[in-house]
Amino acid sequence: MSGPLSGIRIIEIAGIGPGPFCGMMLADHGAEVIRVDRPGGQALVGDAARDLLNRSRISVNIDLKSQEGLEAVRRLIASADGLIEGFRPGVMERLGLGPEPLLAEIPRLVYGRMTGWGQDGPYAQAAGHDLNYIALSGVLDACGRAGDKPTPPMNLIGDFGGGGMMLAFGMVSALLAARTTGLGQVVDCAMTDGSALLATMIWSLRATGRWNDQRGTNFLDTGAHYYDCYETGDGKFIAIAPVEPQFYADLITRLGLTDDPEFQVQNDPRRWPALKAKLEALFRTKSRDAWCELLEHSDACFAPVLSMEEAPAHPHNQARQTFVTVDGVTQPAPAPRYSRTPASTPRPMSQDPDRTRLIWAEIGYSEAELGEMQASGIIH
Repeated sequence: MSGPLSGIRIIEIAGIGPGPFCGMMLADHGAEVIRVDRPGGQALVGDAARDLLNRSRISVNIDLKSQEGLEAVRRLIASADGLIEGFRPGVMERLGLGPEPLLAEIPRLVYGRMTGWGQDGPYAQAAGHDLNYIALSGVLDACGRAGDKPTPPMNLIGDFGGGGMMLAFGMVSALLAARTTGLGQVVDCAMTDGSALLATMIWSLRATGRWNDQRGTNFLDTGAHYYDCYETGDGKFIAIAPVEPQFYADLITRLGLTDDPEFQVQNDPRRWPALKAKLEALFRTKSRDAWCELLEHSDACFAPVLSMEEAPAHPHNQARQTFVTVDGVTQPAPAPRYSRTPASTPRPMSQDPDRTRLIWAEIGYSEAELGEMQASGIIH
C-alpha cells in the first residue's frame, strides 16, 4: 500500500466498529495493518469480503486461548510499531498482552486502546454502544427537533468520529513522538471523551450565549429557517445552510423573496417558525431537480439530499472520485488526499497464505513449526 504511513506496521486485535475503522484509516493511508482474527470469527456484516471496515489489511487467524497462539501474537507485536485493541479494560491484561509487559519488552510500541467509557471511571466495566456514550457526553441531548425526544444520529458521532477517527489521530501522534524519542506509550481513546470533544464549537457558542439547551431551537440544529432540510414537490429533499448574511442574501434573492420584509431579518428566533412555514410551502412548488437547476453552484449554500444509492453517481462525487468500486462493491474512497504520497485504491481484506507465510517467516517461524501449529489448530 502507498501513502504517507507506508513503512509502519500495526497489529490490530480483531473487533467491531470503531477499532476496525481506526485500522481502516491507518491502512488506507499506507500502514501495513495485520489483523489478528479468532478462528471461526464472524464478520459484523456476515460477509468478510464486503465488510469494508476491514479493507486493505492482512488477516491471520490465531487461537488466543492457547499459550502458543499468545506467543505468536507477542512475536507479531514485537515486529510492529503499534497495536490497537478494543476489548473491555482488563481483557488484554488477562491474556498477558497488556501494555505494561509489552512496553517493557518493546519500549517504542504505541499501544492504542479503544473503549466506550475509557480505561477507568465508574462506567469503565459496563457494556455500552455509541448511543450510550454520546448520551453521557451531552451530545445526544442536543440532537433532534424542538419538542421531540433526542434523535440518534446513527452511530457516526461516538463510534466513528469520537472513536475510530480519534484513535487513528492518537496513534499517528504517538507514532510521531516515538520516532523522535524512541519511546512509545498508551493511547486511551474513549468514545465518550471523543464525542464530547467533537462538540467543542457548540460549547463555545453556549459559553457566549449563542446556544441554549433546548434542542431544535438553535441556528445549527433545525431551529433556524435557513439551516434545515425541505421537501420538494416530487417528495424528495433539499438542504439549505446559508449561515453567513451574504450567503443568506444570495438565497433570498434567488428565491425571489427580497420584497418580503419578513425575510430581511435573518436571526430573530421568534420569526423562525413562520419563515420556515413559508419556505416549506415554497419548496413544495417545484421538483428537487428544478431547485438544483436554480440553486446549485451558487453561494446559497444548497445541496440536494441524496440517497446512498444516488450519491456515487452525482457529478461532483464522480469528478472527485469520492467513491470507488472494488470487486463490485461501491465504497467511500480514502480521504483526505495527498499531493506527494497518494493513498492506494482500497482492496478487500486478504488471507493470502503466501503473504501470511512471509509474515510468520519474518518473525522467526520455520515451515515445520507452522505446520505443527496449523495441525494443532493454533493458526489457520
